[in-house]
Amino acid sequence: TLTVTVKMNGTEKCSRGNVIVSALTRFLKIGKQANVKRKRVQAALPPPQQHHMSVTMTPPRVTNTPVLENTPNWQQGQPNHHGTTQLSNHHSSKEQQKGNHHSMVQQQTNNHSKEQAPKRSHRDYIFGKVIGEGSFSTVYLAKDIHNGKECAIKVCDKRHILRERKGQYIKREKEVLHILSLNQKPNVPFFVKLQCTFQDTERLYFVLTYAKNGELLPYITKVGSFDVTCCQFYAAELLVALEHLHSLGIIHRDLKPENILLDENMHILITDFGSSKMLSEPTSQDADDCQQLQRRNSFVGTAQYVSPELLSEKSASRSSDLWALGCIIYQMVSGLPPFRSRSEYIIFQKILKLEYEFPDGFAPLARSIVEKLLVLDPSKRLGASDAVGYPSLRSHPFFAGIDFETLHEQTPPKIYPYLPGTSEHEEMRSRYRVPDHLEPGLDDKQLTRLLGLDLQGAEQTPDPPERPRKRSGLMDINPDEARRQLEKQKDSGKWHSLVEGNLILKQGLVDKRKGLFARRRMLLLTLGPHLYYVDPANMVLKGEIPWSPELRVEPKNFKIFFVHTPNRTYYLEDPEGYALEWCKAIEEVRLHTYGLPS
Repeated sequence: TLTVTVKMNGTEKCSRGNVIVSALTRFLKIGKQANVKRKRVQAALPPPQQHHMSVTMTPPRVTNTPVLENTPNWQQGQPNHHGTTQLSNHHSSKEQQKGNHHSMVQQQTNNHSKEQAPKRSHRDYIFGKVIGEGSFSTVYLAKDIHNGKECAIKVCDKRHILRERKGQYIKREKEVLHILSLNQKPNVPFFVKLQCTFQDTERLYFVLTYAKNGELLPYITKVGSFDVTCCQFYAAELLVALEHLHSLGIIHRDLKPENILLDENMHILITDFGSSKMLSEPTSQDADDCQQLQRRNSFVGTAQYVSPELLSEKSASRSSDLWALGCIIYQMVSGLPPFRSRSEYIIFQKILKLEYEFPDGFAPLARSIVEKLLVLDPSKRLGASDAVGYPSLRSHPFFAGIDFETLHEQTPPKIYPYLPGTSEHEEMRSRYRVPDHLEPGLDDKQLTRLLGLDLQGAEQTPDPPERPRKRSGLMDINPDEARRQLEKQKDSGKWHSLVEGNLILKQGLVDKRKGLFARRRMLLLTLGPHLYYVDPANMVLKGEIPWSPELRVEPKNFKIFFVHTPNRTYYLEDPEGYALEWCKAIEEVRLHTYGLPS
């Protein structure tokens, strides 16, 4: 409403005032019509958002810069369950708004009639068993109630995160997983994928890829060490994954077998990016890029795999992950990491002084690549001077015959029990399975079959020394005799205090091997049943081979025999050549305890 007051003196002034009022009336009428047209146009378009835009966009194929640096709180780059991503932009320039206005309007117009998908919550999943635990999180196996697919849900406690000041780790992991989801490559599917995130008042939830075969470490532990073929394959997948990760300007900084998962097809999935670091210039990969990272950081990573520059300079570069790759190759070949001690301080000192050694039997080509990766100067490590990718590592003879471009399509080699060869013994493999059609027990006929000894081979193989037998069977003992022998064992038995009061049925010194490493142990078979192994020098109980109906013994020759359990294979060598007697005794106790197999 426009109020016009005109003071008039006489007829002429009154006429002039009428003209002014008439002109103003026409102006207001035109303005009103224009305003109506403007409202009609605005009704057909979404309202402008200049200060806060929330736009659903399909992730671009390639991006070289972190897109989440300015997004607030826990909702940074939150993928929804349709695979799209909510991007928040609080400070978009006018030029960017103009350039993107048409595409935004077009996309919003196309989606105008579609209902927005509801936000996910924990009620959309059925939670199962715990499959992993961290310092401030627990990982559950879960099932999506909408499609029945299995997933892994990482549940983080907000109070613990705030109390321990771990918010930066959560933020960093979410950033990295988001960037990886925006930059997926079909031939590099070697990372866990973030499907979506949500939260409630007490917890944060990360819905991730479920790796059905768990961590890499238990496989190394179970078989002792990998054969060369397995080592080559998994080292190659790690190398391809690092090439992609580093091309995006991401350093993992905590690469180790526990953070390498295996999917349903036994391909790797790298996880746990809470300790990772983003580089300011993702596209650059200079040889001395570690010198460009002078910002101080607190120590991150795991003691056995941490690089020396993280200990001395508190700075990390891409080359820090190459150091970890060298440690992992060493462990896959030998069975143990290169730097070991019960004290973290001693481990750190060994790393800073490069104090490690290769055990007898370490594969020569594997040794060559490990020596070129475990170098104190990060700029001198193999691959550190490569501009794009790591061609110098790919071309190393250790990877001869590997097709890096099709690794994701190849069938990974089987991981079987394997005892590496040394200067004294040839390598030994096992594909031991218990077929249903075979006869139970472990008599001489079965031993001959397991050993693969025909008549000609038996003639060429020297017989083990004769050892007198006290009775026909270890278990042919009545309760009264067992009590008498136990009393005698208490009075004069050297090992009685170490076997928890159980009657010892058989004992003997063996070399217990793990990969390329061996320890002399006293092996004690007792009632219970139990299989203890003791450090004879220090008289310390070191462990026990777990019994179960699935336990099986496998003789390899007259000295070496394997004991297979569900979670591990134990490699034992009797230096006196009585491996067959050990196998018979263990099998007799197993059958007496669990009965004949059906």
